[in-house]
Amino acid sequence: MERFTTVVVGAGHAGLSASHFLTARSIDHVVLERGEVANAWRHERWDSLRLLTPNWLSRLPGFAYAGSDPDGYMTGGEVADFIADFAAVGHAPVRSSTTVTSVRRTDDGYHVVTDGGVLSCRTVVIASGACNVPVIPALSGFIPAAVRQVTPFDYRGPATVTGSGGVLVVGASATGVQIAAELQRSGRQVTLAAGEHVRMPRLHRGKDVLWWMDASGVWDQSYQEVDDLDRARRLPSPQLAGTPARDTLDLNTLTGLGVELVGRLATVRDGTALFSGGLRNVCALADLKMKRLLAGFDQWAGLSDDAAEIEPTRVPAGARWKLDLTSGEISTIIWATGFRPDYSWLDVPVVDEKGRLRHEGGVVGSPGLYALGLPVLRRRRSTFISGIEDDARAVVGHLAAALGIDAAAAASQRG
Repeated sequence: MERFTTVVVGAGHAGLSASHFLTARSIDHVVLERGEVANAWRHERWDSLRLLTPNWLSRLPGFAYAGSDPDGYMTGGEVADFIADFAAVGHAPVRSSTTVTSVRRTDDGYHVVTDGGVLSCRTVVIASGACNVPVIPALSGFIPAAVRQVTPFDYRGPATVTGSGGVLVVGASATGVQIAAELQRSGRQVTLAAGEHVRMPRLHRGKDVLWWMDASGVWDQSYQEVDDLDRARRLPSPQLAGTPARDTLDLNTLTGLGVELVGRLATVRDGTALFSGGLRNVCALADLKMKRLLAGFDQWAGLSDDAAEIEPTRVPAGARWKLDLTSGEISTIIWATGFRPDYSWLDVPVVDEKGRLRHEGGVVGSPGLYALGLPVLRRRRSTFISGIEDDARAVVGHLAAALGIDAAAAASQRG
């Protein structure tokens, strides 16, 4: 049985950042990856997807974007290459094509069972991602068999969608609005069922809205300062898209393209989809929160709030509240209803009844077990690539302290 001080599960940007700081502290470790480095970006994203953050914000520990288009947005393949280059520069000890099937507690640490053997270690860093499994509501079981059901993992582009009918996209986060726009532009008639969402302009006063999030310190708010942490961790991703033209993509953009808006999908009864009548209220709340956010940016910058008024969401007066799924009008449903982590391999009682990992700023409720790469793990920016450095430094710092390894000792070992 091989022995390591630390096993890192996952070779995405989070796991590799953990490896960076483990190496800096001379902590022997291995990074296990079921596929290849940045596997999700290479194989689990649709073809046209681009990073939501501008390239200048793409930074990992000691490694930053150095290309010629700082205000652009990397494609999925470019993100994968960026992460792979980071792994290569840091000589990360990655074992690819190694699937973890079980992590079990032992008297002095953990046994990590893989399809290639068992490893023994004192500590484990879970960096396997927050978006491993698409969330599909139970009501999907009542969809007529003639209607094809697709998740964002299945969708690669408009050619993925077969059948002659229209498409019902369920969910209005970044994933839902991007797929809805792409399909509508391809000639498909799209109906979008919109529940709670986070509206943002791509630009505010000529700068990327994420520049404001970064510069104003909003992203740096600690998880300990968030009023409702559970809710903050469950918020949908903002309605943003990374396009060369830096266009805003919101519900107004979609209706301008011809997408039909309906309320949240509430249930399916006798082959009929029934939608909530609260679309106007949901949109008004999203508009209000966006205005508050932008006003906060202006206040931080010492600017008057005389910027051009942003148009409220145009909610159709007669939004449909039901749709016959047996009529042929809809041939495909795309479930853009979120994602969740997969902890089916974690045989330690640290997952709650909703499948969420119990942790305090990445320190999991079992000695020697840690997590990275989850929403608002330690800061509001934790979800984004640029947010991993501080999180990884803090988590590995806690891990090292628990092992009795301090920074000075690590430095002397390297010297």
